[in-house]
Amino acid sequence: MTTYILRRLLQSVLILLAASFLVYCLVAWSGDPLMELRQSNAPNKDRLIQARMDQLNLDVPLVPRYFLWLKGALGCVVPFAGVCDLGTNVGGLQVTDLLASAIPSTLRLVTTATLLAIILGVAIGIVTALRQYSGFDYLVTFTTFLFFSLPVFWVAVLLKEFGAIRFNDFLADPTIPPIGLAAIGLVLGVLAYLVATGSLRRRLLFFGGGVVVGAGVGYYLSASQWFLYPGLGLPLVAVFGVAIAFACTILFAGLKNRRALYASLIAVALALIAMVVLVPLFERATLWLIVGLGALAVAVGIAVGYFMGGFDRNQSMKAAGLTSLLVAGLVLLDRYFLAWPSYMANPRVKNRPIATIGSQTSGLNGDFWVNGIDTFTHLVLPTAALILISLASYTRYSRASMLEVMGQDYVRTARAKGLPERVVVTRHAFRNALIPIATIVAFDIGALLGGAVITENIFSIQGMGTLFIQGLRNVDPPPVMGFFLVTGLMAVTFNLLADLAYSALDPRVRVKA
Repeated sequence: MTTYILRRLLQSVLILLAASFLVYCLVAWSGDPLMELRQSNAPNKDRLIQARMDQLNLDVPLVPRYFLWLKGALGCVVPFAGVCDLGTNVGGLQVTDLLASAIPSTLRLVTTATLLAIILGVAIGIVTALRQYSGFDYLVTFTTFLFFSLPVFWVAVLLKEFGAIRFNDFLADPTIPPIGLAAIGLVLGVLAYLVATGSLRRRLLFFGGGVVVGAGVGYYLSASQWFLYPGLGLPLVAVFGVAIAFACTILFAGLKNRRALYASLIAVALALIAMVVLVPLFERATLWLIVGLGALAVAVGIAVGYFMGGFDRNQSMKAAGLTSLLVAGLVLLDRYFLAWPSYMANPRVKNRPIATIGSQTSGLNGDFWVNGIDTFTHLVLPTAALILISLASYTRYSRASMLEVMGQDYVRTARAKGLPERVVVTRHAFRNALIPIATIVAFDIGALLGGAVITENIFSIQGMGTLFIQGLRNVDPPPVMGFFLVTGLMAVTFNLLADLAYSALDPRVRVKA
């Protein structure tokens, strides 16, 4: 294993060196960084030109200039190699300082988009594989490829228009007209019809139920002014929590395992008690406090599952642990909902919460919950743009992989042994279906970073994408090379992790030198 990792790292270093030299040359040949100064009428033009030449080492030939940059870059990635120095941009600012302020915004955007795309894409792909050639399968295929075919900049513009501007206008008077209620009911009814299985009569019943539920929920949200004063409250958290408990039990143990179900329901009850007891603590919430409470919730759920025991203790622990995590998420969501009116009333927000530019509202003074809502409202649209263009690949690959695995001999053998379909899918098929996805994730990181360049430019997010574009426009290699260094290291790391994930997911694969 160690030999394999060292060999892959050596290969990656050689690739990065060759690619960085090529990128450096292309940026340097793309234009004249002194063009702006040459066309200037400033009386000290010659002195300014000489200062920029000294700053960017333009009096040094291209190849030695690259090695000067490489010497400083090695100090950033190799321990004890020296001081980290990526140069300065044309404005005289250190690239390391620019990256330090840009990396958090980009990583937050790309990480959120990647995780959500993987979770949603794999889940939808598995469901469509199990429902092959159904109406739901056709609908998902059409929708995902529709968004996949759209350019990211156009998707971003549409989201700004309908997800921000039109929605903010709607919040001025959040009343859904009758035709809107009918449209919501019809859409939900069609989705219920496509998801349903069985006879035509059964599917029509699902359609009617979807229409009634969609229109009823829409009417309730409109009549109660929920969009202005949202919330879940203890009753809804309890209802959703019980549903989550049953779903997690079905996923990990099956409803026949009563101990697993009781452990999950106990986890829900403990979360409801904590929702009331921890109110004073929520008023002084910090990020690490919330993370600690989330970890504690998972630990409590696992402990409940352990003490409930049963013929398969692991099933109870998994079901109760996941239930605790999801219900804790509901409690957290409810707490954010309670802070929504305060955020809307803030003079910097002016009752238009969904932002179209930037990564935060300047001058916003609020507590942990208000600042969290502000981060979400600035992140939701660019994240959605990146998810929509990458969701199709995860959906189709996971669907194809699952279909291939479900046709294997060991799956047929598991069914012939009389194992429940849940066990066949979750324990025998799902793990092997994830193997191709490991490679897709590694390659998709680079694609998402490329999409983030465009997305950040459209939404005016001061991240690495903005740094990259400004460097290209100004024929300024140091910021471009700083962007390349970060993205290149991420690509190398995730490709190595993908190879190691192969050996973890498939026992037939062994990492050897």
